[in-house]
Amino acid sequence: MQAHTRATLPTATPAVTPATANEVAAHLARALQTAQLTVTDESAQHAGHAGNPDGVGVGTHLRVRVGSALFTGKTRVAQHRLVYDASQGFMARGLHALAIEIEPVAEPFINP
Repeated sequence: MQAHTRATLPTATPAVTPATANEVAAHLARALQTAQLTVTDESAQHAGHAGNPDGVGVGTHLRVRVGSALFTGKTRVAQHRLVYDASQGFMARGLHALAIEIEPVAEPFINP
């Protein structure tokens, strides 16, 4: 009886699509119920640095300016943690650095 061996083919790693600033902004707007939000992709400025050694130029280094009522009463560390937690899904897609600037949210005006 002849033994048959099955050849195993190497599994291809699926291509990872870098996140765009617009995609991250849409996600953060939903997750953090933002009052103000700007997401700027600064990846091109970091070509050749850690997290962007190939000079991809998209989705590796983002700056987020965000204001949310969810931040009210929280420490700066807790506010940043909310943003980082909401951004975790993008880390596997190449997001390496997230610069966070918290914006104050105006209290709603109530006419007595």
